[in-house]
Amino acid sequence: MNGPAVPVHPLQSPWGRFHLYTFLIDAPEMAIVDTGIASSPADGMKPALEKLGRRIEDVKWILLTHGHIDHMGGAYALWEMTGRRAQVVIGAADAPFLRSRQTHVDEYLAGRGRYLHDPEGVAKVTAAGHAVISGEMEPTMVVHGGEQIRLGSVDGREVTVSVHAIPGHTPGSVAYVLDGQNDAFVGDAVQVHGAANGFPGFTDPAAYRRSLAYLRDEIRPRHLYLGHPYQRTDGTPYGVRLDADQAAEALHESLDIEGRVGAAAHHCLCAGLHDTDSPYSPFTPVADAVGYTNDPTLEPSPFFTSMHGYTVEYRDRQYQPEEQR
Repeated sequence: MNGPAVPVHPLQSPWGRFHLYTFLIDAPEMAIVDTGIASSPADGMKPALEKLGRRIEDVKWILLTHGHIDHMGGAYALWEMTGRRAQVVIGAADAPFLRSRQTHVDEYLAGRGRYLHDPEGVAKVTAAGHAVISGEMEPTMVVHGGEQIRLGSVDGREVTVSVHAIPGHTPGSVAYVLDGQNDAFVGDAVQVHGAANGFPGFTDPAAYRRSLAYLRDEIRPRHLYLGHPYQRTDGTPYGVRLDADQAAEALHESLDIEGRVGAAAHHCLCAGLHDTDSPYSPFTPVADAVGYTNDPTLEPSPFFTSMHGYTVEYRDRQYQPEEQR
């Protein structure tokens, strides 16, 4: 890349005892990657931008990596603060999360809710949606991967972001790559060993594996921007901005832990699922095999999300013709 790099600034927003992370691409047409929850634009982004000498009203692009509430919950509020002028971008398969709070409830019922057996589960997910999603809206741009977004020019050089489909964590997860400097914003698509709950969460294990390999082999990010400070093997967290060596390490570790979890899940499913008194039931052997001891019921539960993904994968394999397996 000719000329100075486009600055990227992580922005923290409070959420209880944790922080949510969004990122400013400080281009001529400023872009915010992910939006936290409903309160994040006012409580986190606006003061952080002011410290940088920027105005939230001047944000031109809102780039959403996926549709989970802690990443898109503030989208409507941020859009409002830009005078409804910012372009709101999301992956096609995750656009329903932006359009309707009910989609988040439906996702719960179709996946992890089958195993949590919480009589208040639907009510809790519904309440969370109303509390932290600032509004339902139609995205300005729905992407599938392969698109390029122009953020203006610096010294005659066009600043562009390319969109890459990286499904797995969610069906519509996308990466935004700042062209020329190979900075990749991936949201939660690189889970390593999970965040606070200590377990990697993905809805489609096969897609997750392919996306990690694609990021490792094709993108090879110079900087990798993560949605949360995910944990290494020893439990220590990465930051949310990884250099090239850390990015390679995180991608390798993500593939390694998925392989171990996947092998344990496959063995468990082949042996047949059995209900027990364990909070990990009916996947207790998986938790035992990988040494997972955290609370699997904390919402949104990455343990049961991933276990349901393996269950669907295993079931689909049973119905494939022999030559396709």
